[in-house]
Amino acid sequence: MVAVTGDDNSGGPAPTESTGINGVISAEDQAAEQVGTAESADVIAESDVVATLAAPAAEDDQDSAEASEDAPSAPDLEQESEIAADYIEGLLDVADLDGDIDMDVEGDRPVVSVVGATLTELVGPKGEVLEALQELTRLAVHRQTGSRSRIMLDVGGYRARRRQELAELGRTAAEEVSRTGVPQRLEAMTPFERKVVHDAVAAAGLRSESEGEEPTRRVVVLPAEDPVDDPVMQPAGGQG
Repeated sequence: MVAVTGDDNSGGPAPTESTGINGVISAEDQAAEQVGTAESADVIAESDVVATLAAPAAEDDQDSAEASEDAPSAPDLEQESEIAADYIEGLLDVADLDGDIDMDVEGDRPVVSVVGATLTELVGPKGEVLEALQELTRLAVHRQTGSRSRIMLDVGGYRARRRQELAELGRTAAEEVSRTGVPQRLEAMTPFERKVVHDAVAAAGLRSESEGEEPTRRVVVLPAEDPVDDPVMQPAGGQG
């Protein structure tokens, strides 16, 4: 099996993904505009929130070993889910939007989903508003628990559908690279999206890595390594 390489996958130690403060605030301003609430804008403008946004965040495609270090216990995860659910419910009330909230835990990550309604305003183009709301939700949890949260927010099943699309994209790109031997650079993606593609490429037996800086960071799908380039596969001295 060929391990996935790069800083956005679970193949080895990698630096934490982080998003610059300007990019995050811009996305959050878009979220506040689409939701249409002055209260959301006030939340974004709070100095302590801005200070937290400037700090590195544990992203969705962070190395799994690093992410699992000091993993919260089940009660802690349930507490994070409850805090996040209350926060999202408050946003829905203020924005006068309908939707039920489901809470779940996947592995060491709490998941909060808004279901029962098509809330395109909370997803936005390419999920940009959803990403901003997820970061705000993580900040809300952080302010009450004092710990960095890796909670995932979904709205109307968007992430589940996007995961399927990205997995197919990764498989298709891997097939093309395997056939032609030419690396493929995919479109810019969020950390969550890149992680899905990395996993799909790895499952196809090829390599992938990330290049560029946020918000234009993208996955590059690479051909499988030539065995002769592997020192273990090189013939011993005096042979061949």
